[in-house]
Amino acid sequence: MFFRFRTTGVDAGCRARLGLLETPHGRVETPVFMPVGTQATVKTMTPREVREAGGTMVLSNTYHLYLRPGHEIVAEAGGLHNFMGWDGPLLTDSGGFQVFSLGPLRRITDDGVTFRSHIDGSQHFFSPEKAMEIQMALGADVAMAFDECAPYPCSHEEARTAVERTTRWARRCLASHHREDQAVFGIIQGGVYRELRLQSAAEITSLNFPGYAIGGLSVGEPKSLMYGVLDYLVPVMPDEKPRYLMGVGSPDCLVEAVYRGVDMFDCVLPTRIARNGTVFTREGKLVVRNAEYARDFRPMDPECRCYACRNFSRAYIRHLIKAGEILGIRLTTWHNLHFIASLMRDIRTAIAANRLSQFREEFWERYRSDPDTAGAVTGAKV
Repeated sequence: MFFRFRTTGVDAGCRARLGLLETPHGRVETPVFMPVGTQATVKTMTPREVREAGGTMVLSNTYHLYLRPGHEIVAEAGGLHNFMGWDGPLLTDSGGFQVFSLGPLRRITDDGVTFRSHIDGSQHFFSPEKAMEIQMALGADVAMAFDECAPYPCSHEEARTAVERTTRWARRCLASHHREDQAVFGIIQGGVYRELRLQSAAEITSLNFPGYAIGGLSVGEPKSLMYGVLDYLVPVMPDEKPRYLMGVGSPDCLVEAVYRGVDMFDCVLPTRIARNGTVFTREGKLVVRNAEYARDFRPMDPECRCYACRNFSRAYIRHLIKAGEILGIRLTTWHNLHFIASLMRDIRTAIAANRLSQFREEFWERYRSDPDTAGAVTGAKV
């Protein structure tokens, strides 16, 4: 088998667990956060720097790579790993979220989705079979089934239609996928409707995918609603398969979701806010581009040991950002990736010691959370 997952430890005080994900391109310890390399690059970072910042598995996006440079070109290059110079595990999003976020630029039928490119307005069509064709050409270690992601808020009927269509499309994805060195994960939908979430979980897990994702969360709903869904959904997901919460990357949501039993995460948040001059610290976000840091010669985060914090001050990095120097956003990106990777490592250490509940309490004693909205970074992953 090219893909294998096993649980290596559990925390007796909650649902959190340790795991080991084995792929054709290496092993990944879980819980894990995957930096997003939407267009075959984690923005501003080289693959070596992503590694040095603590990244072990990267996500890229089918929709964007299909539009440019084209999956055929990536295949000619020997696959996505060769094309982008990343030798570690890769996961490709099916493009479903991006297609459905196009709003009036797309039309959904049971066959698939007709949409217009956000780049040049040209018309395209994605079906489950097309999503599999593209992802097989890209050759990531994990591909995602093509699903319908209902927005928040949406009616019960809209969510029910998305659940039913997602199940039908999941079957078609499995029927058309034939690359043996690539695993396909199914996606559970249902919005914030309990009975629909449980229906989707039962239908998708019955198809025996190698792993399961929770989609349709972190799309603007209150965080309390997202946590509520996880409270009843995770316990009905198979223990022997990895659980992946799509689109979640804020430190507080990572801690809370791991506590509830989630293994894998991705989000553009750490890299996107870095490009806006904002970084994570154990106390919450710090907007380093603000004028108050013009003469602040401390590191961005005095507790951090990343390359940026060991060598440069808030004042210098603010100067770079205000001057439009690329190095400024490279350093904030490096820090945010290192911060999230370090947080996940500390979480794994706490799980191994049966003290994640205590770690969670200590985290909240210091961390100033964002407003109670999950998925503050929404829309196409660009």
